[in-house]
Amino acid sequence: MPTTPLSELVDELLSGTRPLPILSAGVPVLRRPTLPYEGQLAADQLARLLMAMREAMHSAPGVGLAAPQIGVPLRIAVIEDPAEVTAEVREARGRVPQPYRVLVNPRYEPVGDGRAAFFEGCLSIPGWQAVVGRPDRIRLRGQDETGRELDEEISGWPARIVQHETDHLDGVLYLDLAETRSLSSAEAVSDYWSQPTPATAAHALGFPLPSATGAADDSGGTGATAP
Repeated sequence: MPTTPLSELVDELLSGTRPLPILSAGVPVLRRPTLPYEGQLAADQLARLLMAMREAMHSAPGVGLAAPQIGVPLRIAVIEDPAEVTAEVREARGRVPQPYRVLVNPRYEPVGDGRAAFFEGCLSIPGWQAVVGRPDRIRLRGQDETGRELDEEISGWPARIVQHETDHLDGVLYLDLAETRSLSSAEAVSDYWSQPTPATAAHALGFPLPSATGAADDSGGTGATAP
């Protein structure tokens, strides 16, 4: 945890380079559980931090950003996904537009046994992607930036984004959960594995995909793929 008071840390960060630089894997803050947000920042300071996080997310570009990715160990994340994809990808991945929103102290739990696997990338691990199996429906709880309580079920790609960003707040990177044989450069994903699902990649690279019940399916069958 930081030795500098959080309010001073945020002020120093906001007075520096914009868009905010995104930290890469290997920096300790990305591997430590964050502090629950309990009003450590003044309202205007929180608003400025969220604006800067959204700016950094857009600039990267990405569809989510967690506070530790910019060096702030607070349980806060922002997400936004225009989902500018083909109808085939939208159908296969459940990728639908997500308006900008803030997650404060989020936590999630699976709803049902369904799982999906897709290629995921991360702004803190630039240039690489890997297939991650995740629950395809979750229950999200927490608050928004105004303190309003959240309790909702989310499915498809929006659920994947929420899981990815919430994992960051627990010090977990997507590679911790990935099928390591699927690890591919962004260039290789573009050249070889841009299909709506990773079934072709699973067969060629030799990794299992989850079945509808959550068990591994070595046939490379009906799993899904990530961001």
